[in-house]
Amino acid sequence: MTGSEPCDACGDPIEEALARTVQLNVDRSEVDSQRLCPACFADWIERYRKQMQPKAPEREINGDTDIIVD
Repeated sequence: MTGSEPCDACGDPIEEALARTVQLNVDRSEVDSQRLCPACFADWIERYRKQMQPKAPEREINGDTDIIVD
C-alpha cells in the first residue's frame, strides 16, 4: 500500500480513496479535522447521530400523576 496514512482514531493505515475527513468549523474557522478509516467514520457518524438526537422526556410516576422531567 503506497501513499497510505494512519487513521487519526485507530492508527491503522488507510488508502486515500478509503479515507474520510471530518472537519469541525466554528464561524468559518477550522477547529478540528480528522482523517478516518471507514470503520472509525461509521463509529463517528453513530456517535454524532446519538448525541444530536433529541432526548425523550423521562417519566416519573408519583401516585396517580405522571411528572415529566426534562
